[in-house]
Amino acid sequence: MKATQRDYAQAARKAGDKLRIFFFCGADEAGASAAVQKVVATLEAPGERLELTGAELRSDPVRLVDEARSTSLFGDARHIFARVSGEEALTALQAYCDLADNGEADEAWPIFIVATSATDKSRSAKLLIKRSDSLVAVFYPPDLRSVTADVRAMADAAGLRLSGNVAERIAHAAGLDVRLAQSEVDKLALYLDASPQSPKQATPEDFDVIGASTEEDGFMPLVNAALGGEVRKLPGELRRLREVSLNPVGVALALERRAAQLASLSAKLRPGDDMQGFLKSQGVFFREHREVGDQLQRWSGGKLERLVPRLAELHRSLLSNSQMAELILSQELAQIARYAAARR
Repeated sequence: MKATQRDYAQAARKAGDKLRIFFFCGADEAGASAAVQKVVATLEAPGERLELTGAELRSDPVRLVDEARSTSLFGDARHIFARVSGEEALTALQAYCDLADNGEADEAWPIFIVATSATDKSRSAKLLIKRSDSLVAVFYPPDLRSVTADVRAMADAAGLRLSGNVAERIAHAAGLDVRLAQSEVDKLALYLDASPQSPKQATPEDFDVIGASTEEDGFMPLVNAALGGEVRKLPGELRRLREVSLNPVGVALALERRAAQLASLSAKLRPGDDMQGFLKSQGVFFREHREVGDQLQRWSGGKLERLVPRLAELHRSLLSNSQMAELILSQELAQIARYAAARR
């Protein structure tokens, strides 16, 4: 079964308990991950989460089947979550489908796969699309307008009434990452002691209090220094990374988001297009026109195709090496900046 990022939740509800595999792919890794959380929340008994990596599934394809059919440590319910790149899960999915077709996976736990650098045209997606026990959904990079709408929906659910341009400011401060935006909404609701039973009005001044560190000490100056090839500026930004304790995984997510945005824009940009007019027509935030335009000129479509999976691998490395995350991130940012600078 196939769905879009707009109707995946409805498709999941309609299918009910029949679904065993959720394959969420596309350039918007953040949106796909957020979708997993939404679907898991609807499960009658989601139980504990077992996380697998693409590398683990590639080296041991049978593990997906074994984990999906095994019991948790305490005999409770569980669900499987795997973050993969491209076709890393293909062999594992084939093994699972073979067992399911023989009636040996009827009681298997739900499997959620977020596949960066994969699309509905990938072999993994094609394997699952025609199956009644699987749901494939593609997630494309959102624009400021769509994330702002998502923020308003998050605020409504949290008991917040947003005034003025607060929703847009939250979307922009989060780098169009819905997970980070949700975090900002949660902080704002906590600050105002808001709840669905006791709604509160949120003003721009309220967001100034809880959102200052996100906007002033945020991820984007570091992201822009790396992707813009600003090798002289990067050391200062890396120093700021340490001084204000920026989350390395958050920086990596912001990098992935910008790379996905550049890939989407690059596919639409035509020779001779006026850059400012093009960026405006694509809904790019006006304060980011200079940085995004410069980065589009530095990163061609082919280079971006290699950059996106590299950033996904960086993300996995940071998650599995939390003690060394800052060093790993700094080294990767330095390499990206040197490469971007060489393409002047």
